[in-house]
Amino acid sequence: MSVSESLHTRRWPDPAAALELIKPITWFPPMWAYLCGVVSAGVAPWPHWGLVAVGVILAGPVVCGMSQAANDWCDRRVDAINEPYRPIPSGRIPGRWGLWIALAMTALSLALGWTLGPWGFGATVVAVLAAWAYSAEPVRLKRSGWWGPGLVGLCYEGLPWFTGAAVLAQGAPAFPVLVVATLFALGAHGIMTLNDFKALEGDRQTGVNSLPVTLGPEVAAKIACIGMAVPQAVVVVMLFVWGRPWHGLAVAAVLLAQFAAMRVMLHDPRAKAPWYNGTGVVLYVSGMMITAFAIRTLEIGP
Repeated sequence: MSVSESLHTRRWPDPAAALELIKPITWFPPMWAYLCGVVSAGVAPWPHWGLVAVGVILAGPVVCGMSQAANDWCDRRVDAINEPYRPIPSGRIPGRWGLWIALAMTALSLALGWTLGPWGFGATVVAVLAAWAYSAEPVRLKRSGWWGPGLVGLCYEGLPWFTGAAVLAQGAPAFPVLVVATLFALGAHGIMTLNDFKALEGDRQTGVNSLPVTLGPEVAAKIACIGMAVPQAVVVVMLFVWGRPWHGLAVAAVLLAQFAAMRVMLHDPRAKAPWYNGTGVVLYVSGMMITAFAIRTLEIGP
């Protein structure tokens, strides 16, 4: 069946396509960051297992899944040219079902966020607004190679970390939590820049000014590496300042391993960026959890 025939004959979404639309592979980073927040809060999580479970589901399948559905709906015309096999342009998600799914998941996000109390709900509102601001006109921050990856990094790493800590602490997270969550969110800008390499040609043709498009793959890759490395180096320094030298050494070790992976990637950024996202990023998120355990017992004010 051709794409055009599929668009006219299917009335209901294909369930497998609906799952593909919300991209389960993208759920891990915010779920992991939420757990980092839970650990870093310094509160025993087991009496609050319900809040932990709801928060993990909210961060991954619901909010992140909603953002993927919204992005695919807003990109449906571009995808029809560059990636016609995707759920919406292929007709497996017909009509306006892509929009309805994104809106329904937006409502579900807010409903689940409400159960996490004022801090959790407030963070959910920010996440939902950011998801639509990234993809939808007239804002569409996705067009910017600086603001787009920065917003995604914030919502994938910093905001879930903050939320997990705030929900368990039932208040504003401690100063060290805010510092490290911000630093890892800033570093995630580099991860998202490398993620843009897979859409280099399509972005160039459709006016999305990602850093690989505007600066070229080589320069963009170097900026991404610096953007990932500097915040982690600051985390290492802060851990030593806060009296956590062994944790600082552990984060330094995973950073050195990332340097080795970066050297491989920089020899051929276009070919190796996807490889790095499956290798270096594992090391990056490992450093996040090491840091979360390091700061959970700190008693430091602003």
